[in-house]
Amino acid sequence: MSMLDLHWLKTFVTLAELKHFGKTAAALHMTQPNVSLHIKQLEAATRVKLIERNPFHLTEAGNRLLMTSQNTLMELQVCQADLNAINDLSRGTLTIAASDIISRLLLIGPFQLFKQEFPGIDFSLLNTTSSQASELVKSAEADLGFVIAQKESQPLHFTELQQIKWCALGNHLEEWQQAYLDPTIVVDEEPTLILLGHDTRTRDLLDLALPSLKLPKYRIMEVGSVDAQIDWAEAGFGVAIVPEFSIHPKRDLKTKVTPLPEFPTTSLGYIVRQNQILSKAIKQLLKWVDDEIIRSQK
Repeated sequence: MSMLDLHWLKTFVTLAELKHFGKTAAALHMTQPNVSLHIKQLEAATRVKLIERNPFHLTEAGNRLLMTSQNTLMELQVCQADLNAINDLSRGTLTIAASDIISRLLLIGPFQLFKQEFPGIDFSLLNTTSSQASELVKSAEADLGFVIAQKESQPLHFTELQQIKWCALGNHLEEWQQAYLDPTIVVDEEPTLILLGHDTRTRDLLDLALPSLKLPKYRIMEVGSVDAQIDWAEAGFGVAIVPEFSIHPKRDLKTKVTPLPEFPTTSLGYIVRQNQILSKAIKQLLKWVDDEIIRSQK
């Protein structure tokens, strides 16, 4: 069997995922005839038919090759990332995946230092949820992920940076709790909790803890970011449940802050692939993030 060209495999895997020659050409910045040519060359080299065109589907041989190709391309991408780290690239790209709250509250300072210290490294930040960050690090599309509450799972390694505690921001929490204990107390309006949406890992954790607030029947208002939670609570629309570290930088809050020690603490930290080689640049960035966390807790 002749050698399989990596470009052919990449084209084949993309086509198998998108099931469309035009979309594959667009995704790979190629022409459609070139996509067809790669598949022909791959079928000639393997001496088997890999796809049926009308309707589009993979043959049994195509399915078998797809599994191996996906693994091979992923291994190579991971290997390239490690080679870059060993080589201590002073050029190239560092890609970080982090959720909105983490990047804004803990990463802006460290990133500024990073840009001064490593001007040749092109720095890109992917704004994601914690679970998307895990996927990006797994496939080596991100070099480093900052997440909340990562379950230890192959092939990722999680390092805790900080324990996150929760607090409630809003003025009426105590009255609502008294109304729960004493049904004769009438509250002016139905309590509203301001929470992050369901697509976040933070929300999954919080839902389990909400009964411990002991509130009468309440409504939930869902917003897209912790900053929005704080703004709505400050504007008097309800009580927001937020991580304590998110209100440290806010000096001029008008509403009452109530610590919630009975809520489960969770950890904030970073994930890398197991056995991933960390470049000098990444190690330095992590040290700066650590310093930033220590500062934010003072």
